[in-house]
Amino acid sequence: MASPKIRCGVAGVGSLGQHHARIYSTLPGAELAGIFEPNAARAKEISEKFSCRVFGSVEELGDACDAVSVVVPTDKHEQVALPLLARKTHLLIEKPICASLAEAERVLASARQNGCLVQVGHIEHFNPVMSFLEKEIDEPRYITAERLAPYQPRGTEVGVVLDLMIHDIGIVLELVKSPIAKIDSVGVTVLSKSEDIANARIQFENGCVANLSASRMATKKMREIRIFQSDAYLSLDFMNQAGHLVKKSDIIAYGLKMKIGLVKAGDLSAIPVKEIPIEKGEPLALELAHFVESVAKARQPKVGGALAKSALEVAITITEQIRAGQK
Repeated sequence: MASPKIRCGVAGVGSLGQHHARIYSTLPGAELAGIFEPNAARAKEISEKFSCRVFGSVEELGDACDAVSVVVPTDKHEQVALPLLARKTHLLIEKPICASLAEAERVLASARQNGCLVQVGHIEHFNPVMSFLEKEIDEPRYITAERLAPYQPRGTEVGVVLDLMIHDIGIVLELVKSPIAKIDSVGVTVLSKSEDIANARIQFENGCVANLSASRMATKKMREIRIFQSDAYLSLDFMNQAGHLVKKSDIIAYGLKMKIGLVKAGDLSAIPVKEIPIEKGEPLALELAHFVESVAKARQPKVGGALAKSALEVAITITEQIRAGQK
């Protein structure tokens, strides 16, 4: 006998929330029970598109669902999450978990009190690129990450660090697995009320250094990471799910070939740069499938409250440094 489907809902069906609704409506093991959306016209449009119910309040949505995606502006996360948790509804909260550590602590305390799972939408952890990195990277020494996007008003209730850089903060924390020794940050406010361009240098206690750059003033999107460790160099593109790898062992073999005359000195085309075979997939679909499976099997999700809170703490430190520097 098949297990009953997890009844899923979405609070907030804007530009991102609509995709949560789309995926839940087709995901095996899930049933799109309905949505909550304050904009009546938008609610009608999405409910008709995915044949689901519109609920009049967050509380009604929680009563009808086992699990809900919270896809509202960051400064409203706590306001939406708490009544859902009070109804023992498991949550996927889009990143960052909240706008402040105090809000995050209240949300996570409520989740513990009500026996609810909280997964946080650090979507790159479900990108096939990250899956490759988790297998290949064991001792990173230097990391650079760039995350650029054109300016748009959506998301500017927080600065670019909480909007964009927090993705790379979460990635780096997961890969380095070492306490942070020092953070140095700079940033510039251009169009919004907070920083639109930011750079952070994070030094870890194990000696690894990560240099993160984020901008929402770019002419095109870019999400790239480069990682150096003692035996390899990797360059990966999260957006196009592609990259290349150079291994120290292959460089040594190249040097030997050059020494015995099999390749000409300076023939860089002979250096073995390997294209990385990444099986592409839609990260959001993989993320929501993991969430539904975690709820169904009552197990902690891959990106839970602990990682989300750590990433938020680092992001807030960077933001505070930038704002202190601007004053």
